[in-house]
Amino acid sequence: QVQLVESGGGLVQAGGSLRLSCAAPRVTFRSYGMGWFRQAPGEEREFVAGISGSGGFTAYADSVKGRFTISRDNAKNTVWLQMNSLKPEDTAVYYCAAAYGSMSYRGHDFTSWGQGTQVTVST
Repeated sequence: QVQLVESGGGLVQAGGSLRLSCAAPRVTFRSYGMGWFRQAPGEEREFVAGISGSGGFTAYADSVKGRFTISRDNAKNTVWLQMNSLKPEDTAVYYCAAAYGSMSYRGHDFTSWGQGTQVTVST
């Protein structure tokens, strides 16, 4: 189990940007594929973006391609989600998650989850 600490959510107008951070202290961070998921009220949790342990491979949901960027710094044990051109439909609680050994887009492959951070995009 990996402790994940998220930050960076908030309220932003449509078209604006936010950057989410997720720190994972006290682990060999490069051993974990990392992902961002989100869940809107009344909706199922959905994959947003994922990155391999080395940072060399990334994957995105079609709904965020070209607008969101996932990145990581293994020296800082941190992964980020840069969100640009935000839309009201991006409003959700965003969760950081860790999967030991490889990158995945499937929620059940991730064994550790952050507490979630609220992102609200107003019109």
